[in-house]
Amino acid sequence: MADRRKLAAGNWKMNGVAEHLAMVGALADSHGQARSEVLICPPATLVHRLAEAAQGTAIAVGGQDCHWEETGAHTGDTSAAMLADAGASYVIVGHSERRADHAEGDETVRAKTRAAWDAGLAAIVCVGETLAERKASNTIDIIGGQLAGSIPDQATGLNLVVAYEPVWAIGTGEVATPDQIGEVHDEIRRRLEKRFGPGVGRSVRIVYGGSVKPANAAEVFAVENVDGALVGGASLKAEDFGGIIEALDAS
Repeated sequence: MADRRKLAAGNWKMNGVAEHLAMVGALADSHGQARSEVLICPPATLVHRLAEAAQGTAIAVGGQDCHWEETGAHTGDTSAAMLADAGASYVIVGHSERRADHAEGDETVRAKTRAAWDAGLAAIVCVGETLAERKASNTIDIIGGQLAGSIPDQATGLNLVVAYEPVWAIGTGEVATPDQIGEVHDEIRRRLEKRFGPGVGRSVRIVYGGSVKPANAAEVFAVENVDGALVGGASLKAEDFGGIIEALDAS
């Protein structure tokens, strides 16, 4: 859809120290005129420095997680307001690694999404099924439940991105087939339109994540209702991430 600007979002996860900031300059030099929106979500320790490095470029900066409270006795946590103050404009919430490693359920993800919006950040809400759930033919039910439970009622095309990341394809080298991706993305679109109305439902970007690389990006981006990618390991190198951006621009 022409009014949904495509999004290439890099999730560095627990990778990156100061020397990796040079990648921002390299990416800006090679893909500063990309038609797609380019976003990098580094570790919290690098958000402010990356935002400074990205000043004057088209690269946006995001956080990888936030607490649902603005302030308080939450040792080791980072609030959405802190991320915004550091220069972020996005935050990822509900990533499967947070859901699994930190036992975060839909209610927690919903609270974090609301906190992100209150701080003026756009939330990238992640949903996805495990291999066991897919084998049991429960994918659509799982995704539908996560969407309903994780997204507050005030969603718009500006404050929400939905990322479909099948858990079994994250960091494994496995990629869902175009038919599998299309089935889930079409269902997400249908549910967004039903809940929020056609206007909002059609304006929310739906991106795919799960071992996206330059070699498979074009095939993924050719699928209907795929508005971009949430990229893990391939976003750590300007050359690899750049190849994904090029494929997205061409789609």
